[in-house]
Amino acid sequence: MTWNYSKKTTELFMAAVSGQPGTHLGEIEDADGFGEHGSIACGDALRFTFRVDRHAEDPKLDRITEARYLTFGCTSAIAASEALCAIIEEGDFTPIDALQITNQDIVDYLDGLPQAKIHCSVMGAEALEAAVFNWAQKRGVDLVELGIDISHDEQEEGRLVCTCFGLTEPYIKRKIEELELESIADISNAIKAGGACMSCHHTPGGLQDLLDQVNGSKPTTMKGLPILPMARAPKAQPPIEMSPFKFAKKVEEIIEGYIRPQLARDAGDIELIDIKDMKVYCTMKGACANCMGSQNTIKMLVEQALKDQIDQRIQVIEV
Repeated sequence: MTWNYSKKTTELFMAAVSGQPGTHLGEIEDADGFGEHGSIACGDALRFTFRVDRHAEDPKLDRITEARYLTFGCTSAIAASEALCAIIEEGDFTPIDALQITNQDIVDYLDGLPQAKIHCSVMGAEALEAAVFNWAQKRGVDLVELGIDISHDEQEEGRLVCTCFGLTEPYIKRKIEELELESIADISNAIKAGGACMSCHHTPGGLQDLLDQVNGSKPTTMKGLPILPMARAPKAQPPIEMSPFKFAKKVEEIIEGYIRPQLARDAGDIELIDIKDMKVYCTMKGACANCMGSQNTIKMLVEQALKDQIDQRIQVIEV
């Protein structure tokens, strides 16, 4: 599937994976705030860290001076994480003030995200909350006294509703209310719950019941079957509509127009060697040829760009 990302989303992703100055991919050692959200098992996970300039007298006046992230995810996950770090650093926030940043702020910063990718912005906002909770513990700040309820342990304590992604009733109900979700499809787009086996959709205590509890029961009207996002790729996919010639030309177009200019900024280059079915064989050249991170560049920049703009089944192999 091809996602229609904004120009800003694509630029932030390309800059991050090529390691351009001013980007935030990485991790802060001995961070003042450390938070994680998501699961590698479900395909998306984010680790968020930040450093503060400590106020001598009042820890509530600490200022975030640096933010970094590590993520297992797609273009939108990386771009959304970049956006979160940029918003925080540009805003000169205290950790408490940073809690005002919402997933919609991240989406707006990116000039929009595809509806099925909104969960990537939610993942960043959740990791930020976890990191602020960690900072508060280290600095002795009582968040409850300040009227801030992060509910850090609700994932472990609540009744499990979505077994595929390990999401509990308190968490899902909180996100329904916070994000003003109105349908099962909204929930799946925002936090992935119900996007895999779908068995939690209408079971007693499932997603529809939680929607009714938060929003109130509404009369059922259905003009057609809802189109729900897929959290994992189907086992069998139809062949691409492009001919082998058009497929090869599209690969060359993306490499020339998107990938090569990014590599050139760091004195790197790439040469397309061959294409066999969905396998694209290439060689890294210039500074990239001797770079220890060339495999990361292949996977995170070259392969991901081709997947996003042509076909998710593409595999890039360095030769």
